[in-house]
Amino acid sequence: MRPALFALALGAFGIGATEFAMMGVLPAVADGMNVSIPQAGYLITGYALGVVIGAPLLTAVSGRFSRKRLLLAMMVIFTVGNFAAAAAPGYGWLMAARVLTALPHGAFFGVGSVVATGLAGQGREARAISLMFTGLTVANIIGVPAATALGNAVSWRLAFALIGVLGLLAVLGIVLLVPADTTHQPVRLRSELRAFTRPAVLLTLAVGTFGFAGVFATYSYITPTLTSLAGVGPAGLAVALALFGLGSSVGNLVGGRLADRALLPATYVALGALAAALALFAVTVHNEVTALATVGVIGLASGLVIPPVQLRIIRAAGDAPTMAAASVQSGFNIANAGGAALGGALIGAGFGYTAPSLAGAALALTGLGLAWASSRGERVNVKMSGVRG
Repeated sequence: MRPALFALALGAFGIGATEFAMMGVLPAVADGMNVSIPQAGYLITGYALGVVIGAPLLTAVSGRFSRKRLLLAMMVIFTVGNFAAAAAPGYGWLMAARVLTALPHGAFFGVGSVVATGLAGQGREARAISLMFTGLTVANIIGVPAATALGNAVSWRLAFALIGVLGLLAVLGIVLLVPADTTHQPVRLRSELRAFTRPAVLLTLAVGTFGFAGVFATYSYITPTLTSLAGVGPAGLAVALALFGLGSSVGNLVGGRLADRALLPATYVALGALAAALALFAVTVHNEVTALATVGVIGLASGLVIPPVQLRIIRAAGDAPTMAAASVQSGFNIANAGGAALGGALIGAGFGYTAPSLAGAALALTGLGLAWASSRGERVNVKMSGVRG
């Protein structure tokens, strides 16, 4: 891994840890803030909304800053937000700190993806993106469990303070390891917004959103599903989460290699594998061993989706990729909220715990159909351009 990509991966690790650690320390936070568990749960919602808003907002106001300075500014905001969360005197302050921390989330991955592709050689762009996103996937294996254990055993405030320290290390890494822009290309709002008039950009955003909505429709309810249908106990649940995290890390790296070889086929394979794994889960979930194995496969397939979607939207956006690349993270968080809501509605309506995974498979297939429609539309446009030429 190039040193600059390591610095980006470290930032991604911190972002992943701070996003998901709240889920693990939620009871401790509720007790410390003297609020109910549902009220504390709004801190997760607040973070997701901050990501959705922050990705286009920070890109829009970034003006003529170089990409390296943008990365530094976003990691500084992230670090300040985590230290503010650790020191929050009340629930309102903690909510504000969580939203502040979330604002640079999407923009960091958007700018970081563009920087990573610039650092990579020709034909290695998706691998560079996958290396940066490795920090996010590894956070689910190491960072989130560590923060959860520390937060529950000692103090949730200490957990967020240590994530803030990670942010400081990421800032230092970016300063020392990420090269300055060789040719200063400021982010211009008009050009960035014009990219969203391109059908390929909008369709690629929809592809990622539908694909990950399928994942979150299932994964949001993985604990009650495995407990009720497979008889999995606490140890088995820990294994399931670890398998999902390991699978997504491996899938992310493999997806980068596949996307560099053939971008569109890699997208089709990723979404097809995801749909198949989610549908299979409805069958295998009734046995503990097969259920846990399938959770790992779902993680693998979800990881496969990330690099091709991120690279495809950068290419589709042309010479204004920053906001489009950042908006992928907004789409993922919309998928998080929408997928979880759909899964909960199906369970609440009495369709059972297998319904979310079947619905998730349908959502992934929808993403696959949109990817095919996008590529077909591009081929038609190329043919029409040839005719006009």
